Amino acid sequence: MNVTLFRSWKQRAAAISAALLAVTFAATPATPAAAATTAVASYTTTINGDSADVYYPTTGTRLSVALFLQGANVDKSHYSTYASTLASYGFVVAVPNHTRSLFGVSGLYPEGAQAGWAVDWADAEDDNPASPLYKRINENELVLAGHSFGAATALSISAGLCIIPFCAIANIAPSELEAVVTYGGNNVLYGTDLVLPVLNTVPVGYIQGTADGVATTSEGQTTYNLTAGTPKAFIQVAGTNHYGITNGQNPAGALPDASAQTLNQAVGVETIARWSAQWLLAQTGDSAAKKYVYTTGDAADANVTVTYVK
Repeated sequence: MNVTLFRSWKQRAAAISAALLAVTFAATPATPAAAATTAVASYTTTINGDSADVYYPTTGTRLSVALFLQGANVDKSHYSTYASTLASYGFVVAVPNHTRSLFGVSGLYPEGAQAGWAVDWADAEDDNPASPLYKRINENELVLAGHSFGAATALSISAGLCIIPFCAIANIAPSELEAVVTYGGNNVLYGTDLVLPVLNTVPVGYIQGTADGVATTSEGQTTYNLTAGTPKAFIQVAGTNHYGITNGQNPAGALPDASAQTLNQAVGVETIARWSAQWLLAQTGDSAAKKYVYTTGDAADANVTVTYVK
């Protein structure tokens, strides 16, 4: 699902119900070093009534919660590789399936209220002796990651705005929110030159596939340029399309990307997850991640080009 606002309510509903077409991709060399090696486990729970998959490191305490907001009609299971990789860097990654009705169509559409729900869930989980995360969560630190529709939702949360269709009521960013990272997102309005400024109050990193035919590079760059708050970064991954973040190129029920991906799917997912983790860690005080994001990472990764403002 494109994160842009559509020309009309009718087109929105039509796009929501579209099915994803398969595209092909070619293999490329292995990714550079800097991958995390921490073992990851997972379990299924509920967050405010939504079924959610939770991925977490098997060791460590004071773990920050990363709420992942899905693309429209992309089931949480399609993000398992990305989420587990992100978790290996020391995050508790929660991936809910949030179902609601949008323009008369019921489906998987994230909304801004989920950030507050995630904070409440984290507090309860940290206090629950039956949870594998008992006394292991940093209850004071939340980060957001989002894909496509979920990327726009994350941006609206970061700005404390309610922009239809990404929320039902005005969003107030939780005080625990520290940083946001997105993939395949932009806020350009189709068919016009009108754009909405991103008045973010926390750092935002935009990860953009150069082969994305749904949320294009130029649209992503425009959003980056209109982002008022800093730090911000525009991280381009060569050869990934709109579904470079999912386990495969055909998550059933999602809006198709007719632009073929040229980067190997596994390499693309690992790259997107690694840069997501490094960006979020850098913004939450990790000195090694700061060095990677701002100094060494771009040069070490042949598939990545970074533009940033500290």
